[in-house]
Amino acid sequence: MASSKTARANRGNEAAARDAAVAAQYLTPDDAARYAASYDGWRPAARYYCSRLHVVDEALRAAPHGRLLDVGCGPGMLVQRLLDIRPGEFQITGIDRSPAMIDAATARAKGSGDDVEFSVARVEKMPYPDRHFDVVVAMGVLEYTDAAEGLREIARVVRPGGLVVVTMLNPLSPYRLVEWFVYWPLVRALGRIEGLFGVPRHAAAVSGIRAIPLARLRRMMRATGLPPRDAVHYDVTPLVPPLDRPVRRRSQKWRNHPERTVSRGARRWLGTAYLVTARREEDT
Repeated sequence: MASSKTARANRGNEAAARDAAVAAQYLTPDDAARYAASYDGWRPAARYYCSRLHVVDEALRAAPHGRLLDVGCGPGMLVQRLLDIRPGEFQITGIDRSPAMIDAATARAKGSGDDVEFSVARVEKMPYPDRHFDVVVAMGVLEYTDAAEGLREIARVVRPGGLVVVTMLNPLSPYRLVEWFVYWPLVRALGRIEGLFGVPRHAAAVSGIRAIPLARLRRMMRATGLPPRDAVHYDVTPLVPPLDRPVRRRSQKWRNHPERTVSRGARRWLGTAYLVTARREEDT
């Protein structure tokens, strides 16, 4: 009995520490601005976001109109894109746990009228009635939270037959394996050594990310009444950190041809992330 209580307490402490690490990343307007700026330029993050927006665009072709919820909307990059390329097709609601992100998203969508609204809220407990939305997009959010709990809430707020689009970092890709288990640990070690000499130049904060392999995420989605329809890997690349940085500086063909950064075939294992679409099961 004591050991089980200790295990539960440890899990609770771990979850609290992870939640605090996630919350700390985007507390200020400057944090939100830096995140939005990372969509531009030549860096690997810009390629990743370009590829992700491309696959989300493709997935949303199956949703011609209706109420759309952008879960973890950040500074409103997807909302802005939908307003630009599909004006008037959706009534858009964006939520994010960070007030700074919601402020940035509101400012970015200023002048869009009554078709857009934003609220501070978490995917684990959304302030909307059952079956309220025709489309739910969870782009870059499930890896930062309790994915099972988030999926249950998404299934609750989407109508039967409604479209669900989720993305997830691919923990089995060469890029993520090197990044998480080689590159960032070396950066942190270098920062500690520099700190001993009073010249800390390298640092890497704990992100709170917990990525899930595709097969497991599919099982979790089925368990919540969201049977997967399609999956595509994106940001497909044979490069690993830090080799990707100088290459990205020289070549930005991906910006004009994001379709070359995605795969459903043999190259999919090189994708640093993936997207899954599902339809909420009809009531029986």
